[in-house]
This record gives sequence, C-alpha cells and structure tokens, in this order.
Amino acid sequence: MAVAGARVGLHSSRRKCIHPGLDPLLTCDVSVPFCRLRASSVLIVGLKGLGAEVAKNIVLSGVKAVTLLDHQQVTDEDFTSQFLVSRADLGRNRAEASLDRTQNLNPNVKVMVDTEDIKDKPDEFFTKFNVVCLTCCSQQTLQRIGHVCHDNGVKFYAGNIHGYCGYMFADLGEHDYVEEKPKIIKTDKEKEEGKEEGPAAKKAKVDTTETVMVKKTASYCRWQESQTIDWTSDTNSKALKRTPQMYFIMQILLRFRDDHGRDPAVSTREEDKVALLRLRDDVLTEMKLKTDLVGDEFASHCFVALSPVCAVVGGVLAQEIVKAVSGKDAPLNNFFFFNGVDDSGMVDCIGSRS
Repeated sequence: MAVAGARVGLHSSRRKCIHPGLDPLLTCDVSVPFCRLRASSVLIVGLKGLGAEVAKNIVLSGVKAVTLLDHQQVTDEDFTSQFLVSRADLGRNRAEASLDRTQNLNPNVKVMVDTEDIKDKPDEFFTKFNVVCLTCCSQQTLQRIGHVCHDNGVKFYAGNIHGYCGYMFADLGEHDYVEEKPKIIKTDKEKEEGKEEGPAAKKAKVDTTETVMVKKTASYCRWQESQTIDWTSDTNSKALKRTPQMYFIMQILLRFRDDHGRDPAVSTREEDKVALLRLRDDVLTEMKLKTDLVGDEFASHCFVALSPVCAVVGGVLAQEIVKAVSGKDAPLNNFFFFNGVDDSGMVDCIGSRS
C-alpha cells in the first residue's frame, strides 16, 4: 500500500460542526470522525444475506442516509441468511420487504428503497452517494460502476457470499485518513544532537498517556485492474504462491454468474457442480495457470449464502465503510477473503496502483 504520512498535534478546542442533515445545535471538533460519518450517504445494492448484514451494521453506525436497492423478489433461499425479511414477505420485492426492520434499527438514519434494476441506472445516479456497496452483481456491472465511482471520488465496495466462500473489495481512490499513535518523547541528549539514528535513538521513550494524530494517504486500484492480472509476469508469478485460492474461486463464480445469469443453486446442485468444474478449467487456462490450482472440492462449497459467512464478511465490509467515511484508522487495501471451510480470513492487495 502506498502511504505518505505527516504528524499533527491533537486539538482540544471545540467548534460548531454543521453538516447537511445534522442537528445545528451539535457541537464538536470539525475533525471528529463521527461528524463525517453522520454526514454520509450510503447505497447498498443487493439485499441477500451479505447485503442485509452490511445494511444492519451501517444503519447502527449512525450514518446520515442509507438507500437499499434491489429489483428482485424474496425467495425461500433468502431465509437461510436474510434476517430483515419474514416468511410473510415471500414474493415481495426484497428491498421493500427489508425496509421496516432496517429502519427500526436506528430511527435517526434515513432509510430509503429503490426497486429498479441497477443495470438501468445512469452513471450520475451513483455520484450522489459517498459510498456505493455492490453485492449480487455481474462482472460487467462491477466494472462499469467501479469506473464511475473511481472517476468521481465515490468510495466503492463490492462483495459476495457463495456458500462457504466470501470476499469483499475496496476502491477508495486516493484516500486520506488519520491514525492515532502514542507520542514519542526524545531525551535531552537527542535534542542536543539533533538526530534520530544511532545509540541516542534507542533512548527515545513512548508516552502511552499522550497521543498524536498521523495523517496518511493510501492509493487504491480500480476493480477492473484487480481482475486483469498478468500472472505470467515475473512479479505476479512470484506472488502467485501467496495469493489466496479464494481469489481464483471468485473469478470462477463471477464467470458462472455471467454465463448463467444466476449463482449456483441447490435446486440444480449436481448440474451446477459440473458447470463450476468446467469453468474452473476455462478460467484458469485463460489466465495461463494450471487447472489444479483450485481443487475439485470447491464446487461442493458454493451453494446458498450461509448466515455465519455473511456475518463475518458483512461485519468486515461494514467496518471498512465506517473507517473510510470517517477517515479514521488505516483501511484494508484491497481484498478480504473468507473461507468458511477452514474458518480463515486473509487480506491481500491485488492489482496495479497508480
């Protein structure tokens, strides 16, 4: 992650912080992350299990407004992980059915619903938000909206859950944030010598009772750049061994969605397992990689959005959104993968960065 840092001191003065949609009587330091969080507007696309987890966590965090967008209806499969709908909502639009329970989580957050297909939305629609989070979307949709967000300074997130397999992606463009660090106190000898290297530097003390805020900047690549890796190059071929297998499983599942217009389903389990294995060979061959990079067993683990996996990935995804809009603490750059089979998670930066 490309990072540049500069240290600034803490400020104890309090000033009026007036943001659109905030109580004008609210008094706080204008640099307080809460003020930025409370002024943010978030779009969440796809209200299956992962989208429900993200919506719950974001609304509870106290942002200004959340828009739930989904053009599809509630199905029996949703009841495995979508806790914002009830059995009585079967057949209703998924976003509309999720509205009441989402709003009840936090009356101070404005929750809105959009039932249009995301593919029909013009580019300017997405520029109205501070954060756009996509789930259940095709590769083409992810690339288009990822470009729109990157070019317009909108923080872009994507994620999905397929059985035991889950992932999230972040593109924050050029992102500024602050980290709170313990203050380092130099000894008198260091001050006299005016240096931070050598024996004198070892005498520097860390005061854990006093902190300073360190400003930093992180650079992120676009979604498309994370998907078009040349694994034959020297740099990438060396990184292949430490690249999570879940990255390649994600590629296979995205191809399945593009080819079939849906995700692997329990009702067509055996047929879909065969299709997944065939796509595994096709996708890895196109990448000029060996097909045994992903074992056959993955095809048995990609059905239905499992509630525990949604909770893990949804919690991480929502946490990253809160960190990004508040500008506090270092965000993940740029993938988080979760494997529910062995209960492991991994962060990796994949793709070129400008």
